Amino acid sequence: MDFKKTILWAVFSLSGLMLYNNWLVHEGKPSLFGGTPANTTQQTQAPAVSGKSDVPAQAINSGSAANLSAPITGGVVADVGERFVLQNDVLSLEISANGASVVNAKLLKELTADQKAVELFQHTPTHTYVARSGLIAVGNAELPNHTSVFKVIQSGKDGAGQPFIVLASERNGVKLEKTFVLTPGSYVIDVSHRVTQTTAAGAPLILYTELLRDGTQEQKIGPFGGAFAASTFTGPAVYTGVEKFNKLEFTAIDKNKITIPTQVPAGDPAWVAMVQHYFASAWIPGDKTARDIYAGKVDANLYRVGMQTPLGAIASGATVVEKAKLFVGPQEERMLEAVAPGLELLKDYGYLTILAKPIFWLLEKIHAYVGNWGWSIILLTILIKLVFFPLSAASYKSMARMKEVQPRLALMKEQFKGEPQKLNQAMMEMYRKEKINPLGGCLPVVIQIPVFISLYWVLLSSVEMRGAPWVLWIHDLSVPDPYYILPIIMAVSMFVQTKLNPTPPDPIQAKVMMYMPIVFSIMFFFFPAGLVLYWVVNNLLSIAQQWQINKMFGKKHA
Repeated sequence: MDFKKTILWAVFSLSGLMLYNNWLVHEGKPSLFGGTPANTTQQTQAPAVSGKSDVPAQAINSGSAANLSAPITGGVVADVGERFVLQNDVLSLEISANGASVVNAKLLKELTADQKAVELFQHTPTHTYVARSGLIAVGNAELPNHTSVFKVIQSGKDGAGQPFIVLASERNGVKLEKTFVLTPGSYVIDVSHRVTQTTAAGAPLILYTELLRDGTQEQKIGPFGGAFAASTFTGPAVYTGVEKFNKLEFTAIDKNKITIPTQVPAGDPAWVAMVQHYFASAWIPGDKTARDIYAGKVDANLYRVGMQTPLGAIASGATVVEKAKLFVGPQEERMLEAVAPGLELLKDYGYLTILAKPIFWLLEKIHAYVGNWGWSIILLTILIKLVFFPLSAASYKSMARMKEVQPRLALMKEQFKGEPQKLNQAMMEMYRKEKINPLGGCLPVVIQIPVFISLYWVLLSSVEMRGAPWVLWIHDLSVPDPYYILPIIMAVSMFVQTKLNPTPPDPIQAKVMMYMPIVFSIMFFFFPAGLVLYWVVNNLLSIAQQWQINKMFGKKHA
């Protein structure tokens, strides 16, 4: 029995199956192994505005996640008011007079397939994704919040040339002024909440900042439309200095089975975010005071995640200012690191982050010299191949030795026909005398599988690859090859590798080995072109190395 080949293809098959299952789960389809898909809320219509209020209830020191999404009474103001534009060279925002909420955000340098700016925030009949904030009080008094009408009191550019706008609303003796400031070249909006008590001091006030989004997956483009296009996690996420990064599945919110650190102590960094493929938004508080994090379902297919900051009781005529940052942009790892602690975790590599981050770091360094992500992937493949060269050489030598003894294995099979136990003993004895390890060819493959899966997540998650061309027909390394040329080359290279390897003594196993390149190539039809490019280059280098070693052993045998 050819143990080496059996284990080799078992590893390949298992890794391919795991990748395909992972793709199914992220697409919201049922897992091959049963269970609920990661995100089944893929309705195409955003919910209509209901008659109930979605202003968050006071949650400071509640200690109960179940109360964090409970609404208070009052009517919801639909977004039908005037919108005000705030723009720099990378970001264009629309701020609604209703609630002074950010209801539209265009990423001017991130283009869609039809060369339009990506719209991350939207408030339309088919899609809801906005950032909003407001005030609540312990007694649930109606205060300026995201349902209030705001008026512009100042706008333009400040002394540093930064565009800004100030909107204000007053309700029940409390005035709230929101100031939005954009820095040139930045995806970060500086948001200041200035709260003034115009009458006698009332109940302690609480500022909330939240992100609201429907559960609809973003549109994706693949070789057969969205059906086979890959995607990553979509949904809310929270971060604290103690609990670190925590993703909240929409399905878990539906079932009220989320676990988040509701109370964040003073001095502990924290933020809340909404994540989707390549892009994200996040509220990052300015002052490290005690805060509460909350998440919940507002309506059918409508979810939120937010943070509440206590302002305390404000004396009559006094003013309190609370500053925060609102990030709206691509998941560029280095940029996220500079915005807030832990924000780079929005670019999620999954369980193999420990391998994926160094791989991306190396890929980024190579790109800094060559200026093309395709050639960077090729050079990275060569470097990885050099690192694994000793193991690969030992593997191919083992394969070459196995090929030498194939005639003897065929004779043994004929000699011990119908006696599998004696055949196995004879084979083991021959391997011992010839100093051949039948499993020697498997180790490099086993070691490279985690590297391969890590690179898969790097290429799938890196917005830097989005729209990045290589040569000729490859205009975007983050999507599948439009003409399937790379997968075909992949199939040919795997077929050549199969021919260079010793033929299994079992005819059925030999046929399976012949069909495996076709099976794997079909799977690679749906992988990003950058990943297929890596595997094609790796195969070509392996063929060259294996052919040279076979040639050396052939001369030695002669």
